[in-house]
Amino acid sequence: MTLRIGCIADDFTGGTDVAAAFRRAGLRTALVFGAPEDTTALPAGCDAAVVALKSRSTPVDEAVADSLAAQRWLWSRGAAQVYFKYCSTFDSTPQGNIGPVTDALMDAVGAGVTLHCPASPPNGRTVYQGHLFVHDQLLSDSPLRHHPLNPMTDSALVRLLSAQTRHHVALLDWSTVRRGVAAVRDAVVAHQQSGVRHVIADALTDEDLAVLGAAALELPVVAGAAGLAEGLGHAYPAAGPAAAETLPRDGRAAVLAGSCSARTLEQIAQFYAAGLPSLHLDVLAAATGRDVIGEALAWNDEQDPDLPVLIYASASSDELAAVQAQLGVAEAAARVEELLGTLAAHLVERGVRRLLVAGGETSGAVTTALGVRAVLVGEEADPGVPWTYATTEHDGLALMLKSGNFGAPDLFVRALAETE
Repeated sequence: MTLRIGCIADDFTGGTDVAAAFRRAGLRTALVFGAPEDTTALPAGCDAAVVALKSRSTPVDEAVADSLAAQRWLWSRGAAQVYFKYCSTFDSTPQGNIGPVTDALMDAVGAGVTLHCPASPPNGRTVYQGHLFVHDQLLSDSPLRHHPLNPMTDSALVRLLSAQTRHHVALLDWSTVRRGVAAVRDAVVAHQQSGVRHVIADALTDEDLAVLGAAALELPVVAGAAGLAEGLGHAYPAAGPAAAETLPRDGRAAVLAGSCSARTLEQIAQFYAAGLPSLHLDVLAAATGRDVIGEALAWNDEQDPDLPVLIYASASSDELAAVQAQLGVAEAAARVEELLGTLAAHLVERGVRRLLVAGGETSGAVTTALGVRAVLVGEEADPGVPWTYATTEHDGLALMLKSGNFGAPDLFVRALAETE
């Protein structure tokens, strides 16, 4: 198999998001969960492959090692270009992992320069004068700044990335992007000649991202959110429309939510307001040894099998702070992942065939617990939120892995209730 492009995503929902972007660009796309092994197989006829890691918040050395292993695996499948996908809110700490991983991927191929852009206009993320906006607010002023692991209190991308790399970082401003592909290519070359290795580009629209994608077609490593990936995908010769996958209609439907983002909390509220069965997991009770999983499964078994159910550990910022104060940030996150991963395995055993998962870390826990290694990417319910289909393990299982901040407020109800 020879891929057109390979991609490394730093979390599982980010992998889903970027895989959907490649599919929109007409590329038949597979998504692989976790570091692939030499024997990991891809579905036949794939143009793009996305390796979704859990490297956003892991120690830098581990994130770099896993990303390099994924890069080698993608090379072995013929991918000459690798796209490093990170969050459209540039989630990272002053130490990384965006800078160190990008540098390592570039070092491995001897790349002298790369282009970055985390813009995702359909989701309200734009970059102007090097500052990241969420709709009409700077990221640092928006609700999205309150990430539980990587709070984002600065919106200046050149400054943020400069703290994570020993190399020079510079801005490619919007006026240059608007002049077109040749102007962008010339600007990137000029930056490289002046000693800049990381070029951060402004982008306000999908058209801007299409220009950047076409200009980056010859770069061996490109980095950004799903918007730039779609622009890059469209720059490849047309492969024709991606094949449609069929959403299973038999079996039960469920939502598992671990994200504490404002959007996920809205989606939970709308599910509850629609009169659909909802259950909140008591993480602190689980930490004392109470059989929270057994209680949740007993509750699930009592529900109408024709209705989707929601089981969630999501909490408001005050509630989350209270849990973290008792358990610690890392332990609280680990508890949630363990609970929801275990529940996912039991729910699938009980006949769930359509499973919507909210939250990047939660999605990683769920796919790991299920043993799902690879999926084909299908149609989106909302931008960046596609259904995916298990290809070998759990044949007939459809998964929707949703970034906490993605999807309309009615996504849970619409994606599951309308499939009945």
